[in-house]
Amino acid sequence: MSAEARPGAAGLPRNLCLFDLDHTLLPIDSDHAFGEFLVRVGWADAQEFRRGNDAFYAQYRAGRLDIDAYIEFTTAPWRHRSAEERRWLQGRFVEEVVRPHLKPAALDLVRRHREAGDLIAIVTATNEFVTRPIAELFEVEHLLAVELERDETGTITGRIRGVPSYQAGKVTRVDQWLASLGARWEDFERTSFYSDSPNDLPLLERASDPVATNPTPALHKTAQERGWRILKLFHDQEIHP
Repeated sequence: MSAEARPGAAGLPRNLCLFDLDHTLLPIDSDHAFGEFLVRVGWADAQEFRRGNDAFYAQYRAGRLDIDAYIEFTTAPWRHRSAEERRWLQGRFVEEVVRPHLKPAALDLVRRHREAGDLIAIVTATNEFVTRPIAELFEVEHLLAVELERDETGTITGRIRGVPSYQAGKVTRVDQWLASLGARWEDFERTSFYSDSPNDLPLLERASDPVATNPTPALHKTAQERGWRILKLFHDQEIHP
């Protein structure tokens, strides 16, 4: 049955394309880099905050991040600042840290999927405050990032709202997002997901077209064993197992 003929599929693009962000579309980890930027602008202690930031990053790379503790930690230096100060921080971070790391190959990859008419989303374990301006740089409307809880006054609490988009939570968040569009995975002829990290194995396994992109050694090995496409995006090299 074609995508157009499936119930609830009317008006949907034929293909779904999902992207991880850090070390996939960007050659940096925006979450960790944002922590370093907080130190650089004097909003966080150079020794204590950097030590904690590095420790949480090591947890992430090992696949055992305590994401609730991390969000409380990483938002503490700025969440009680004024809206104007937060906008200033976002703007400087994007211009001074993110924009210099935008790579033509990554921009072109997203553009090709956009021009093909695919439904595109960035699905990242980095929080919405850091990643919303980055998604805009890639001209991606749909961002599934870690959502920050806000109290009745709109103040960020340091807790996560809903399911964090981390490990298996990425699959849950995509399910929820598709449902909000009146769609299901089965409505698409092809579902692609680009990621560098073994943390994303649940979503890679859910996709019909998993692409190990700038993969870590562990993910590279898994991709080879499973016959997944391997894309070295920042070296202009693609390997088809």
